[in-house]
Amino acid sequence: MIAVVRNEVNLDCAYHCDALASYFSGPEVDYVRDERPDLEAVDGVVLSGSTAGVYEADDRPWIEVQEAFVRELIEREVPTLGVCFGHQVVSTALGGTVEHVGLRSQLVEVEFADDPLFEGVSPVVPVAHGDVVTEPGDDLEVIASTDYYHAFGTRHREAPLWTIQFHPEFTPDVRDRVAEDFGWTETGHTYDDVNAPRVFENFERIVAASTDD
Repeated sequence: MIAVVRNEVNLDCAYHCDALASYFSGPEVDYVRDERPDLEAVDGVVLSGSTAGVYEADDRPWIEVQEAFVRELIEREVPTLGVCFGHQVVSTALGGTVEHVGLRSQLVEVEFADDPLFEGVSPVVPVAHGDVVTEPGDDLEVIASTDYYHAFGTRHREAPLWTIQFHPEFTPDVRDRVAEDFGWTETGHTYDDVNAPRVFENFERIVAASTDD
């Protein structure tokens, strides 16, 4: 049972949370609106993206609450996957830094480390983000990089926690909504090169293996 933590502040953009949640059968909780997962009832957690920035904690108090939640997940060794905003909030929860650098919405080529999260995943993935992790948090090692973004994916050195800047849930249909809302830059890659949802399958296998231990 994997819980999806929805972090979207703008309900008009919640389609990316809907798309992400469609890959998992566990409960969905709207963290922005004060819902919280029962960690006794789930085997893993996915932290979604958001149009909010992690540096907006003064105006959005739930962000600091989620940073504390991340630290609890690590302490309790709950398998966790952070996606986009989720990737960034994990780093800030552990003392890292995130900066706004300008919106990028496109397919990008990525270099993956040898990690079970990326088994069989094509090195072309969809992104839509304006913020980047400039300094990963404590105990996070970089496991994915692009030519414009070193800390594109991270893994905790001790806890079962992974983070990725890209959006595996962005199928062509979701891409069309993103293009409507934020624009989309065509590159030399096409969706024929993409099988990013494999990340979710791999995470489910990791979670299942952890429950068998």
